[in-house]
Amino acid sequence: MGGCARPGGTAHPVVLDAMGGDHGPAETVPAALAAHRDHGVPVVLVGRTGDVHRELRRHGGAGEVEVLHAGEVVPMAERGAGAAARRDSSLVVGCALARRRNAALVSAGSTGAVVTCAVRAFGRRAGVLRPALAVALPTPAGFTVLVDAGGTADPTAEMLAQFAVLGASYARNALGVPDPSVGLLSIGTERGKGNRLAREAAELLPGMPVRFHGNVEGHDVLSGRVDVIVTDGFTGNVVLKNIEGCVRTTLDMVAAAGIAPPGRLAEVARLYTADTHGGAALLGLAGTVVVGHGSSRATAIARACVVASELGAAERPVPADGRASVGPVA
Repeated sequence: MGGCARPGGTAHPVVLDAMGGDHGPAETVPAALAAHRDHGVPVVLVGRTGDVHRELRRHGGAGEVEVLHAGEVVPMAERGAGAAARRDSSLVVGCALARRRNAALVSAGSTGAVVTCAVRAFGRRAGVLRPALAVALPTPAGFTVLVDAGGTADPTAEMLAQFAVLGASYARNALGVPDPSVGLLSIGTERGKGNRLAREAAELLPGMPVRFHGNVEGHDVLSGRVDVIVTDGFTGNVVLKNIEGCVRTTLDMVAAAGIAPPGRLAEVARLYTADTHGGAALLGLAGTVVVGHGSSRATAIARACVVASELGAAERPVPADGRASVGPVA
């Protein structure tokens, strides 16, 4: 193992799944070096040491970050119990290491696999039914937290109500919003609109310890109308990827029409890429976990490491009622 080049640093440590994602060590290793060199984040790379050390040498980083061996790789198509059963995988070993060292975990592996292994390793906060993925999306007024962004495709109404508490906690503690407003994503703002899940959640949310705004619609996601938007993981993931695609397509059309300078358009586009937000925070666990896109490149993974380090350092308790003692933000 190599030692960290900046011992005694104040940044919260991060364990990075070196084999996770579509590109593995070719992207995770330079990401770890960038997070360490540029931001002082102590990163431990977990994966096949031969592959990891080869990439470290290629980037002039031999001995700069710690490396722990794990012989297996969780395939991107794997999820649930199958992923947890691969006990020598970089994901499972990484989760266990992060728990032992009170470090944050970052992985660009299969979302289902990361959620399952992280829940088993860290455990849920008291009262939390399911963890939820949160992404902070830029708006004209600041940010809106989208939760759930892909953690639980088929939640119950009770889970959605808890997601609201988790999302409000994240907005308050991670983004500095003193009294976050919460909206429920539906097909209309009127009471009673939406499918059965949305209608049932709308009945529960006024009783939760959040400032519930009511229903919001798809066009409100980036408007800044509310600070937190709650939905199920299936819908949230579709919304997130639709936003990313729409931003790219719209800006490409604007650029082709010569309406705005290409450089400025590129700046706007970057606001909605993983290079900027880094990934989604997995809320509701007794530990800090950030899940990156499977297609993430080094810049996005490095950003995820920085975000995870900041969240780990900022973690603190939040209020909750007796039904949902949700604990810290991540």
